[in-house]
Amino acid sequence: MQTTMRLVLAAAVVAAGATIAVRAQVASGDAELQFELGTLLFEEARYRESLVAFDRATRGEDGDLIVSARKGKVRSALRIAEFTMARLEADLLRQETPEDAEALALYGDTLWSAGWFDESDEWYRAAVAQDAQHPRALFGLARSLASQGRLDEAMAEAGRALALAPDDGEIHEIIAEIYERQHRFNDAAQYYTQYADLLPNSDVSEKAAWARAKIRFLEAFEGQQPVEIDSEDERMLHTVPFRLVNDKVVVRARINGGPAQDFVLDTGSEETILSEETAAIRGVQGITRTLSAGVGEVGLRGLQLAKLDSFEIDTLQVRNLPVLIKNPGLEGVPRREGDSFSPLSLGMSMTIDYQTNTLTIGRRLPEGTPDFRLPMRVNRLALIRGVLNESYPAYFVVDTGGEVISISQHTASALEMPPVRRIPLQVWGSSGWDPDAFLLPGVQLDFGEIVYENYPTVVLNLRTPSALLGFQLGGILGHTFLSPYRVSFDMELAELRLEQF
Repeated sequence: MQTTMRLVLAAAVVAAGATIAVRAQVASGDAELQFELGTLLFEEARYRESLVAFDRATRGEDGDLIVSARKGKVRSALRIAEFTMARLEADLLRQETPEDAEALALYGDTLWSAGWFDESDEWYRAAVAQDAQHPRALFGLARSLASQGRLDEAMAEAGRALALAPDDGEIHEIIAEIYERQHRFNDAAQYYTQYADLLPNSDVSEKAAWARAKIRFLEAFEGQQPVEIDSEDERMLHTVPFRLVNDKVVVRARINGGPAQDFVLDTGSEETILSEETAAIRGVQGITRTLSAGVGEVGLRGLQLAKLDSFEIDTLQVRNLPVLIKNPGLEGVPRREGDSFSPLSLGMSMTIDYQTNTLTIGRRLPEGTPDFRLPMRVNRLALIRGVLNESYPAYFVVDTGGEVISISQHTASALEMPPVRRIPLQVWGSSGWDPDAFLLPGVQLDFGEIVYENYPTVVLNLRTPSALLGFQLGGILGHTFLSPYRVSFDMELAELRLEQF
């Protein structure tokens, strides 16, 4: 209530000041008032309004105030997924204050939001070099280490950051995410609780509501080991046959001891997914709800969170498995929404052999003799880096459930290619039809030594998935990219290995 009252008073003062400025053509105090207003709006999670106020504050004459206002503008832009604006402002900030650790860390945050993870690492390290105790730089390093599968190191950096900034909710969140990936759900729930409590307006905040739904789900595993796999099964390699149906890898699996049914191998999803129909038939009840985003005009869609007592794929059995239920299902679908799973969500590695139609799952894979090794990050989804038109870097989701090679509309715009004929496409994604999809000819894509010259590329609207993930997706690599190889997703070594047939 006090914050709200301060906000109302500050707004009134700014309004009066604006009138005086118009009459007297003097705005010397306006910038300070706009900065104060922006700060209060930010605290109220009114980020679009705070962005406007901070922008006005940057037009003042006080150099120190301009720097502080620009920092506020960057933070506000990041909160509302205005990633390009944030990066451009942070670049100005970095040039204005090259030895300011906070400015360098913020620049790292904006590079991360652009999907330029490798570049962001450089600036987080530069910030630490300026100030070894800067919590946001340590947070950035922790997030990056986690994406590379180095969870113990990530936890150590996050712990250092938390000790320095215990009121920073995002640090609590990254610790919760690391615990969740380690299947330590009780610990994860504690840190999500602290994250929710630290959010502005936590009693009415949508983010807080999401976090508390997550907490309820994690607490539903009380007294059980989530994603429980017998030690013998963990040591084994589990090889199963698959069918290729519409360019999708389909295997047979059992849930809760029922009969075997088809599951699509889908690394484009971070959890095992059941259709509304399958959940009803197998008696799987939703515990709470969450949000998901995918390709399609629906954008964000609500899904249910639930758990399976058991999931069996040939010799591999997993107990107490988190799942998503597509409930409600989409209407007007061209085909029934199916069931899918990804070994990566179990923390397991896998090899897909498109020549022998076999899938091998294991904690540790034999390295084999790959022709290509590509560094892989897992930031909720498996990602590899590509370079477009020899100049624009981007990270792509490696999606075994996808069919083609695609790039985002944002990426296509950034390439600044000469005008060409755009061929409209009908594309169906997990969130419905994408009415804006088109084919863009003449793109060059480089993935290490794998090069696609003058390639006709599908362009998709990936803004909603990018906003939900917190970074710009460069695109998606589906069956077209993967099928010429024996493909290994190695979670232990954080790499994608490709062996040509």
